[in-house]
Amino acid sequence: MWKDFKEFAMKGNVIDLAVAVVIGAAFGKIVTSLVENIIMPLVGMLTGGIDLTNEWKFGSGEAQIALGVFVQSIIDFIIIAFAIFMALRLLTKLNRKKEAEVVEESTPELDTKEELLKEIRDLLKNEQAK
Repeated sequence: MWKDFKEFAMKGNVIDLAVAVVIGAAFGKIVTSLVENIIMPLVGMLTGGIDLTNEWKFGSGEAQIALGVFVQSIIDFIIIAFAIFMALRLLTKLNRKKEAEVVEESTPELDTKEELLKEIRDLLKNEQAK
């Protein structure tokens, strides 16, 4: 059982996933800081000094609905989703360029005999079509 677990844990996909989780967590902290310390204060200035996280609370005591915190979390999500979208878009473009280069490199060039045979074939097709 230990051997199977070790093989599973050392697979490339598991290690890649672990790295992605760590980077994602760090990126999430950066985005949260951006939203809390830059975007939300700007929104507060535009709305006349309202701090959404403190102002948009409903209820009393322990039973409060923190709508402002929810809005801030939505903004966090939108920024993270947009950043991931842009990164995937960039990777997709790079992969398309690589695939196009591979296709161009793998296209075999015809020798002169094959080119002549191709021309003869095309001429015969044209004659039959008339």
